[in-house]
Amino acid sequence: MNKKMTITSIQKTKGVRPIVMITAYDALFAKLLEPSSDMILVGDSLNMSFAGKRDTLSATMDQMLYHTNAVCNGAKNTFIVCDMPFGTYTNKDDALCNAIRVFQETSADCVKIEGGQDKADIVKHLTSNGIAVCGHIGLLPQSVRSEGGYKVKGKSEEEKLKLIQDAKAIENAGAFCMVIEGVKADVATAIAKSVKVPVIGIGAGVDVDGQVLVFSDMLGLFEEFTPKFVKKYMDGATLVKDAIQNYADEVITKEFPKEEHTY
Repeated sequence: MNKKMTITSIQKTKGVRPIVMITAYDALFAKLLEPSSDMILVGDSLNMSFAGKRDTLSATMDQMLYHTNAVCNGAKNTFIVCDMPFGTYTNKDDALCNAIRVFQETSADCVKIEGGQDKADIVKHLTSNGIAVCGHIGLLPQSVRSEGGYKVKGKSEEEKLKLIQDAKAIENAGAFCMVIEGVKADVATAIAKSVKVPVIGIGAGVDVDGQVLVFSDMLGLFEEFTPKFVKKYMDGATLVKDAIQNYADEVITKEFPKEEHTY
């Protein structure tokens, strides 16, 4: 059994070795992912891959708590990150109230919040009250409607400087690490070098401090679309559909159940 990582050990990986983070939404997959994962993110991406919604925005606090508890049950020896869903941290009081729910009602090790300088005061309020925070800068899925789509960041010098300021603001507010999403690789590298905390990339190139992918994307289970930054490590959807068809065929032909499957 791997030793569970802590905030201190996660921070000590910077410049030593990359962090492996994967999303999970239930106990079954969390248990399968645990042996290879440093951190498991219970992402509000579950609203798309599990609930079939077009974006993450309608995920609720109760949903996140339910799935976080399931993941914690399946991966008791892994550092668990719970996404704070859209609308649950628009001000300091709401943010603290909802983050306290995560800590009191689940075994999650930290919460994740999207935003840079504009959310630094909220991150500071949480960390000052005993809540561990993972930041999230760059492309922000919770801002997809206000920005008119998922847009890669860091395409100009102005955007680069703003992202560096975002990273430093979140670091100074007390976040122990951060996710950087959908950012030009050279800019993501510069951002990772500008802060002392680990920067975990998704669609941000290889020269950051770790990587995170949605498990249903990397296993080829989510068929609607595949982002450019996703590598499919197996064709999961085809494998599952073939297996189910084999089962259906055997039920119809009465090949299943055989004697060894019968009491």
